[in-house]
Amino acid sequence: MAEGLGALLDPAAIRLAETAADREAAIRRCGEVLVSVGAVQPAYVDAMLEREKSVSTYVGEGVAIPHGTLAGKETVLRDALAVLRFPAGVDWGGDRPVRVCVAIAARGDGHVEVLGELAQILLDPDRAAALRAATDQDTVYDLLTPIEETA
Repeated sequence: MAEGLGALLDPAAIRLAETAADREAAIRRCGEVLVSVGAVQPAYVDAMLEREKSVSTYVGEGVAIPHGTLAGKETVLRDALAVLRFPAGVDWGGDRPVRVCVAIAARGDGHVEVLGELAQILLDPDRAAALRAATDQDTVYDLLTPIEETA
C-alpha cells in the first residue's frame, strides 16, 4: 500500500479513553467513530456487527480488528481506519480481553492489504504492547506507520 496505514488514519479517529460494556458495544463505538469522520454511512455499523457474528475479529495481543461484511462495502464512502483504546478492557469472549480496536473501512479489497500490514505490526509483541499502552495520538500514529515508510 503506497500511501500506508498512516494515510488512512484521521487523527479524529484515534480515541484513547473509550469504555464499552461488551464486544457489541465496542464494535458499535468503532463504527460510530468511522461515521463521525465521514468514512462510512451509519449502516456500516450493522455490517461490522454481522461480521463479528460470523467470525471473531480478535487477532491476539489484546487487539481486535472490527470490519464490515462484503455486503457492507456499499456503505463505505472512503477507505479509513479508526483506533479505539479501551483502557479497562472489553471481554471479546473466550477469556480474550481487548484493549485496542483497529476498525477498518475499505471499499474494494484494500482491507486485505491493510489487515496484512496490521498483522505485521501486531505480531510484534513490543509494538502491540505499546499500542495497548498508548495515551496520545502521535504515539498511535507512529506505531501504525510501518518503519519502511519513514525510510
